[in-house]
Amino acid sequence: MDNSDRKVDFGFEKVAWGDKARRVHSVFASVAGKYDVMNDLMSFGVHRLWKQFTLSLTGLRPGQRALDVAGGTGDLAAGLLKQVGKSGHVILSDVNPAMLDIGRDRLLDRGLVGNVECIVADAEHLPFEDNSFDCVTIGFGLRNVTDKAAALRSMYRVLKSGGQLLVLEFSTPVAPGLKPLYDAYSFKVLPLLGRIVANDESSYRYLAESIRMHPDQETLLEMLGAAGFAQSRYHNLTGGIVAVHRGYKI
Repeated sequence: MDNSDRKVDFGFEKVAWGDKARRVHSVFASVAGKYDVMNDLMSFGVHRLWKQFTLSLTGLRPGQRALDVAGGTGDLAAGLLKQVGKSGHVILSDVNPAMLDIGRDRLLDRGLVGNVECIVADAEHLPFEDNSFDCVTIGFGLRNVTDKAAALRSMYRVLKSGGQLLVLEFSTPVAPGLKPLYDAYSFKVLPLLGRIVANDESSYRYLAESIRMHPDQETLLEMLGAAGFAQSRYHNLTGGIVAVHRGYKI
């Protein structure tokens, strides 16, 4: 399909289809050095609980293979490594080399070596063979992908039959009265934190906007089904601010 004339969301801005990946790359290259600090500040540390919950759903056993897509600084990959054990194998992938370098260093600092690979990879075109992994995770990365449907199909392709995809992502608040408070925090506090801590207000304004443009829970559930996933469902966390979507390759 020719996408040369198509437009896609970059936060609240519409940009050329082929331009989004470059601009997202620039955002994450800018924030990579402060990414973990900002995650803790922005979520008051709750992002660690969201990731722990996601890892509790993998069903991985020692000796199995897992892939973390858009894995950034390696939090999910570290958990996956503990689950598959020394006899298993984990690949940490990210399209941004700056983020991947930090993820590799953090895994080394934790002594998690030997059965992990760090590979620069585009979620839309994963460079792995069909039916390669027992579990694929993507945490807070799908909303930054230009062609989300293509990324879901790519992740489906590399899963083994019976394998599971877990998508941890910001979503749409469902708790009564939460949305206006969340909006105020996102558009006033987050850019301010970005300016003070990371010296980068615009990147964190984009991150807040990108969350609002991401498909809501039901829409993403439908997208999983369209990509081929079966038994798909989701779990709302923190009143729907975050959701974990999961589906299986039958």
